[in-house]
Amino acid sequence: MGGSSPCASCKLLRRRCAKDCIFAPYFPPDDPHKFAIVHKVFGASNVNKMLQELPVHQRADAVSSLVYEANARMRDPVYGCVGAISYLQSQVSQLQMQLAVAHAEILCYQMQQEESLAPPPPPPHHHHHQQQVVEIDDKHFLLQNSLAGMPQFTKFTSSSSFNVVQEPLKRESLWT
Repeated sequence: MGGSSPCASCKLLRRRCAKDCIFAPYFPPDDPHKFAIVHKVFGASNVNKMLQELPVHQRADAVSSLVYEANARMRDPVYGCVGAISYLQSQVSQLQMQLAVAHAEILCYQMQQEESLAPPPPPPHHHHHQQQVVEIDDKHFLLQNSLAGMPQFTKFTSSSSFNVVQEPLKRESLWT
């Protein structure tokens, strides 16, 4: 860096910043926290080795990753960014399940509306009973009961600890 101020790395490490300092392009003097946290988590010599092993065009991305991971490690020393990723994957999974349930409920409401607009079915000669299971995901499914042509839907939740009817999607159900 010559006569200008040393990069954040050299300033923190209290050394002279050479013209060809590997840290200077990625740790400017006006952002000392960026290097401080990376140094605290990974160590300056490890970061130096990592940067030297990478082609120049990949170093900026590597530094961004190191800064991100160092910040994540400060918040969660055990899991780092993997903890954040796991949490977000869990949220995505829950939201996908809620979306599937909402789609199933919309389908049920649409079918109910179609039934109310359609002419009544002819009286059955005999009562036949059919069940159809529509799986939403590995924990939720709909049980469609067709008794004399009238579909009835009930949403179930299955888990290893219990099996209960969680929410009927239509007032009528198989058990009433």
